Amino acid sequence: MDMDFTPKFAKQLFEGEGGSYHSWSATEFPLLAEAKIGAGFLVLRPGGFALPHYADSSKIGYVLQGEQGSVGLVLPNSKTNSNQEIVLCLQTGDVIPVPLGSVSWWYNHGNSDVIIVFLGETSNAYVPGEFTYFFLTGALGMLGGFSTEFIGKAFNYSCKKPDCLAKSQTGALLVKLAPEEGQNMPVPQINNANKWVKNIVNFPADIQVERAGIATSLTGTNFPFLEEAGLSCSLVKLEPNAVHSPQYTTVNMVQVFYVVKGSGKVQIVGLNSKLVLDTNVVAGQLLVVPRFFVAAIVADGEGIECFSIKTSTGSAIGELTSKESVFNVISPSVLQFSLNVKTEFVKFFKEKIGKSEILIPPKN
Repeated sequence: MDMDFTPKFAKQLFEGEGGSYHSWSATEFPLLAEAKIGAGFLVLRPGGFALPHYADSSKIGYVLQGEQGSVGLVLPNSKTNSNQEIVLCLQTGDVIPVPLGSVSWWYNHGNSDVIIVFLGETSNAYVPGEFTYFFLTGALGMLGGFSTEFIGKAFNYSCKKPDCLAKSQTGALLVKLAPEEGQNMPVPQINNANKWVKNIVNFPADIQVERAGIATSLTGTNFPFLEEAGLSCSLVKLEPNAVHSPQYTTVNMVQVFYVVKGSGKVQIVGLNSKLVLDTNVVAGQLLVVPRFFVAAIVADGEGIECFSIKTSTGSAIGELTSKESVFNVISPSVLQFSLNVKTEFVKFFKEKIGKSEILIPPKN
């Protein structure tokens, strides 16, 4: 696989009074198209309103910043909530799946920016490696594409100017609502919110190692709504100079990492055991790990925090080091002959693996 694995920053595609949208282009980052992964992030300024839309890809939204965001979801393909609007409150650390074909809108009730990164799979997308959005309203709205005659007949609209329905909203993608308009936005539903959104920062960690960090995963098992998106996600926080030991996917799925905070060094080993990436990563960059490739991360002096998704709802991760390592399971004789070492070394090696963790603290 002769691909450029270099981590990339997003580029701004749109900016308006209500905020901005940024995306990673498959043209500039061909690995996205190869892996069939898409990514972008939304910045909602106070009063910012992302107009209702749907997309050709399933994705997960992760709230990087903000305490008073909200999202409205309509899930036409859902068996239990078809054509019902679900309105949810969003804050930093929240994970919100957005299944294929779902209609969503996003709003910022607060006084500071709300920032959400979206990661998803694009196997059925018009442009592999990118999300294509279809807006219901606004300057780019689907209604505006129809003739006045069609709009009038389709909606049984008695007004002589059906354009007031299709084209009265001149904003595109994002608009800014006045404070009095914002007060009329739907109130988030509290009762069933936990069914649709989970805060991964406050969720019980799968792994927690002193001086090394924590790793938390949301899958279809502990967050069933992810099944509708066909994705799972993880949050890894490494302490300064700690190591996330090498791991690989055990099923046909891709991992994509967004660096939320900090910096570190990443290595990826791929086909024919070739080191395909050995570089530093910093906050704001996107990193793609193809299926079955092995990746490891070492945090810099400030530590590193990464949010990632997998194109599967299960965990399906294999470890090369730690007590969960496949080397710890393989029979001693098989390991001895495979490594071409003495039995004493195999015993020593297994003892070391049995005491190690996936997250490794610095030695001093």
